Amino acid sequence: MTASDSVPGPGGAAVGRRIGIGLMYGLWKPRVLGAWRVPVGGPVILAVNHSHNVDGPMIIGTSPRPVHFLVKKEAFIGPMDPFLRGIGQLKVDRTIADRTAVTNALGLLARGGVLGIFPEGTRGEGDFASLRSGLAYFAVRSGAPVVPVAVLGSTDRRSRLIAGVPPLRSRIDVVYGESFEAGDSAGKRTRTALDAATVRIQQRLTGHLADARRLTGH
Repeated sequence: MTASDSVPGPGGAAVGRRIGIGLMYGLWKPRVLGAWRVPVGGPVILAVNHSHNVDGPMIIGTSPRPVHFLVKKEAFIGPMDPFLRGIGQLKVDRTIADRTAVTNALGLLARGGVLGIFPEGTRGEGDFASLRSGLAYFAVRSGAPVVPVAVLGSTDRRSRLIAGVPPLRSRIDVVYGESFEAGDSAGKRTRTALDAATVRIQQRLTGHLADARRLTGH
């Protein structure tokens, strides 16, 4: 592991949070519900649905604590590379079992940080219909509680100036759910245990998303 790939400190993510607050509240109208459900201290994983290109920055700007997201390596290009590293984001190669990213994420949680994950792996319908196993692995391995987060904005693609981006100054609801433990009481880390944890996680995330949609009218 090189110095540039080491676990980021909390300072950069705090700067990223301030930038996110300015940009997200300046360009859109976020309405944040349930932020008090995010534990005030200790490790936590934010599991976020992913249907807009601004979902990550929106969480960075609305979370009550600084967040470090696992970000695809393709985003670390040109000036974005030092910027993303500077605000504490973690690079991950989605085409391989990226051991450096895994080590950094677990190190972040061991230090009591907040890890943001899109468990669907990529932007899509944002309905948690298909989850990758990474979230279950991090939750079971670290023991960190998972907080489901629903980001809900306009679904009218005709009103978007840029594909994948909600209309400027439109309302975006960010709904934080109740935290939960993904692992079982036995603390097993076998493949069977991880598969079972993935099922439990998907049930909790889809349930929260349905509740968030009823609450917000999206």
